[in-house]
Amino acid sequence: MQQTQLPQIDTLIKNAKVFNNGQPAVIEDVAIAGKRIVARGQNLDASAAGRVIDADGLWLMPGLFDIHTHYDLELEIAPGLPESTRHGTTSVVIANCSLGLAFGAQRDGTNDPIVSCYARVENIPKHVLRNCADNIDWDNPRDYLNHLDKLNLGPNVAVLFPHSMLRIDVMGFDESISRDPTDAELQKMKGILRDALREGYVGFSTDALPFHYLAAQPHCDKTIPTQFAKYPEIKQLAQVVREEGAVWQATPPKDSVIGTLKTFLLTSGRLYGKPLRTTVVAALDIANNWRISGLAKRLASILNSSLIRGDFHMQALGAPFKVWSDGAVTPLAEEIPELRRLNETDLESRDERRAILNDPDYAKAFKAMWMKGKQGWSLARLKRKINLEDYAFNRTLADMTIDRCPQTSWQGMTFQELFDRILAFKTGQLNDFLPAVPSDEERNLIESEFLWIADEGDFMLQMLRSFDNDLSWSTVTANRDMKTVRELLMHPNLLPGFNDSGAHLTNMAFYDVNLRSLQLAAQGGDSDVSYMVKRLTKDAADVFGVEGGSIDEGDIADLILVDPKTLAEYDADKHVQRVYRDEFSHEQLVNRSDDVVKLVMIGGQTAWENNAFSGDLGKTPMGRLLRSTASAK
Repeated sequence: MQQTQLPQIDTLIKNAKVFNNGQPAVIEDVAIAGKRIVARGQNLDASAAGRVIDADGLWLMPGLFDIHTHYDLELEIAPGLPESTRHGTTSVVIANCSLGLAFGAQRDGTNDPIVSCYARVENIPKHVLRNCADNIDWDNPRDYLNHLDKLNLGPNVAVLFPHSMLRIDVMGFDESISRDPTDAELQKMKGILRDALREGYVGFSTDALPFHYLAAQPHCDKTIPTQFAKYPEIKQLAQVVREEGAVWQATPPKDSVIGTLKTFLLTSGRLYGKPLRTTVVAALDIANNWRISGLAKRLASILNSSLIRGDFHMQALGAPFKVWSDGAVTPLAEEIPELRRLNETDLESRDERRAILNDPDYAKAFKAMWMKGKQGWSLARLKRKINLEDYAFNRTLADMTIDRCPQTSWQGMTFQELFDRILAFKTGQLNDFLPAVPSDEERNLIESEFLWIADEGDFMLQMLRSFDNDLSWSTVTANRDMKTVRELLMHPNLLPGFNDSGAHLTNMAFYDVNLRSLQLAAQGGDSDVSYMVKRLTKDAADVFGVEGGSIDEGDIADLILVDPKTLAEYDADKHVQRVYRDEFSHEQLVNRSDDVVKLVMIGGQTAWENNAFSGDLGKTPMGRLLRSTASAK
C-alpha cells in the first residue's frame, strides 16, 4: 500500500485502535503537529515524524472529561492536576455545587467565605483554604477567567458560575444565609449571571443536598447560601441560563420528592418554550435504599420524553461509592444531627469533640441514633428490614472496615469483628476469636476504655472517644452491585461523572473512575467501549457547551493511549493509596492505575508517558480555559 505523504509532524502514533465520537473502532495512524491533529489514516509516512509511537494493541481516544470536580483551590497551587492527568483526564469542570472563586476571596472583615463554605462541604483543610484566599488578587468574574487563562494548566478547565458566591456578592455573607433577596437584589443577580455566561462561564451551579454546612462560627448550624434560595429565585436564575444557552448543574432536595420534581421540571421545553440543559448529581444505587437508582432512571426518561421535552442528564458514578471517615469527619455524617454536631466544632479541635462525646445527654442521643431501627418493633425497624432507610449513612458494623487505628492490630478488621472480639474478651470467650491472645497493649486498652460497652451504640461512641480522627474506616454506601452500576452508566439519559476530584482529601478516591467506566463498558465489546468513550468525551463537551471531545483532523490534540489488557485486569480497590501532598501539607487518598494509561497528550504536548509525568506539567501551559461556545456567538 502506498504511504500517505505528510509535511513535517511532531508525533506520529501508529497502528492504534481509534475510538472517536461513537464511531466504530478502526486501526489507524494519527499525526500531530503543534497543538493539532493533522492527519488520520492507515499507513501514514513515518519519515516526516520527529517521533513515532507504536500503539499496536492499544486504544487511542480523546482525552477524558471529569464533569464534577472541586479543583478550584488546587488549580492555584498545582495547576497540572497530576492526580487526574495520570488517569487520562484532559478536561475538568470546576465550581460545582454552587461554590467557586468567581468573586475572589469575598472577605468582609468578619467572614471568610472560602474557608467557611469549602471546609466542611468539601473536607479541605482550613489552612489550605486560607492560603488560597490570601493569594487571590481578583474580585470579579471577568478577571477570574482572565486569571485562569494565565495559569500553567495541565488539563483544560471549564468553569461554572457559583450560586452561593453570587448570593454573597449581592446580599453580603450574613444576609445570604438569613433571608430572601429583594426584587432589586434578584435583578442584580440575574444581570451578573447573564454577563458571566456571556464572558464564557459554561453554566450555573446550585446545590440542595442537606449535607452541606458552613464551617465557621457562629454559622456552623447553617447550610451554604444557595440552600436559602427558594423556588422563585431558582426559577428566575434558571431562566437566564436557558436564554443564554448554558447548562444548569444542580443537586436535588434529597428529602422532598415534590420539591425535586418541581425543581427539575425547569428543564422542560414544553412548559418554558425552550429546554434548559440540566445536569444533576447523582444517580447512585444506594445500599440502604434500593429505590433510588430506579427512580433516577425513570425521572430522567420522563423529563426527556416528548411530553416534557427536557434536556436532563443525571450524573452516574462508575465505581462503588466507597467513603472513608476520619473519626466522624466524613461528608455523609452531615445528614445525621448527632454526627453533624461533632463536625460543627473546628475540625482541628479534638478537645471540643471530646467534650461533646463525654456529655451524658449527647451520649444518650448518640446511642438512640445508632440503634434506631436495630431493635424492637417500629417503623424504623421495618424500613431497615426492607432496605428503605432514610439515612444514606451506613450504620452496619459488618460493612465498616478499619483502615488506620492507633491500635494497629485492629487494622483490617470490620467494626463487627472488633465489636464481637471486645464482647468475647468481656465474657472470657476470646478463644473463639482469632487472633485469640491479645497483646498486653490491646488488653490494657480494652480493660481501660471498652469494658463498659453493652451494645454497638456504646462501641461506636467509645471508638470515637478513644481515637477521634486517628481512626480511619471505610464503607461502601452505594453502588455495590457492579451490574447495576453498569446499567446506570450505559443508560442514554445518564452521564458518567460525579467524581468529586479535588475535594474530600481523605474521604474519597475517584480520580480513576473514568477508567473504571471504560472497564465496565468493555464487558460488552468494542461497540460498548465506543459508546462509553463518546459519553466520557464528546457528550460531556456538548452537555457543558465547550469545544473538544473528539480527535478528528484539525482538532486540538487532547488524546490518550490505553492498554486494554491492563485495564481489564485493573483492580481499583487494591490501588487506593494515602499519600502526603506537599501542595496541601496534608494527606490525600489517591488512585494508582499505572500501566493502564500509556500516554496523555494535552494540546499536543506530552503530559504523562510510561508511568511518569512530563517535566513541563504544571510549569508551562498545556491545557486551556474552555469558554462556553454559546458565549462566542
